[in-house]
Amino acid sequence: MTRVKRVLALAFLLALFSNAGSASPSFDNLDTGAFETLEEYQGDGKWLVVMIWASDCEICKREAGSYQQFHERHKANDARIVGITLDGSTRRDEARAFVAQHGLGFANLIGEPEVVMAYYQIVTGSPWIGTPSFLVFGPGGELMAKQEGAVPVGLIEDFIAANTQIQ
Repeated sequence: MTRVKRVLALAFLLALFSNAGSASPSFDNLDTGAFETLEEYQGDGKWLVVMIWASDCEICKREAGSYQQFHERHKANDARIVGITLDGSTRRDEARAFVAQHGLGFANLIGEPEVVMAYYQIVTGSPWIGTPSFLVFGPGGELMAKQEGAVPVGLIEDFIAANTQIQ
């Protein structure tokens, strides 16, 4: 896809999101099949860590277990995690196999690659680089941090702890 086509697609998606009254597109929940937005997981006094992954991402495969452990430690108290795979409808089976193989008990949403990448760019104002990518939203729903590439869970926990004391 040429740069011009990418820019036009991004502009179209931005208009689509804003016309829907939401900063977040709807993604399909891999477990329930229901369409959800990330806003449904934000702003209720808990931190939200969004892990954007792909079933063929080697780093995602290595880190998935530690994010499941993060989920278990924090889900009842201060934070939740939601995965978004950019595997798209053509790789739904691979995405479900990834979730099952890694025993991921947190919500995992699936989106078309272009939509997931555009969402990341719109929310962060930064270009899409690749998977894994992380977004950390504060308890009020505001974007507090973003990171492309591997992120040890301990760094996210330290970030949450440091910023919880400030708020």
